[in-house]
Amino acid sequence: MKLKKTPDIAAEVGRIKKEGAKLVIFSAETENLLENARGKLQKKNADLVVANDVTQEGAGFNTDTNIVTIIKRTGEVTPYEKMSKIDVADVILNELKTV
Repeated sequence: MKLKKTPDIAAEVGRIKKEGAKLVIFSAETENLLENARGKLQKKNADLVVANDVTQEGAGFNTDTNIVTIIKRTGEVTPYEKMSKIDVADVILNELKTV
């Protein structure tokens, strides 16, 4: 099987975003959660990253819950306990209001 590198859409959106636009990205990690998420935040010129340690029980894929840490461009880090993915969406929208 031949693999082909795909474009980094989030990085491109971050590169061309207009004044006042906000970019939220997601970072599913298995190690170095905060370090990797902060790197993506900077590299992609995002305003907020929703970091998710997919090794935790009740987080990640194939579950109705998630455990996230939100990191803002300002450096503010807010960890959240396990909650439904619908509640995570509400958290993201509320956090985005303060960016």
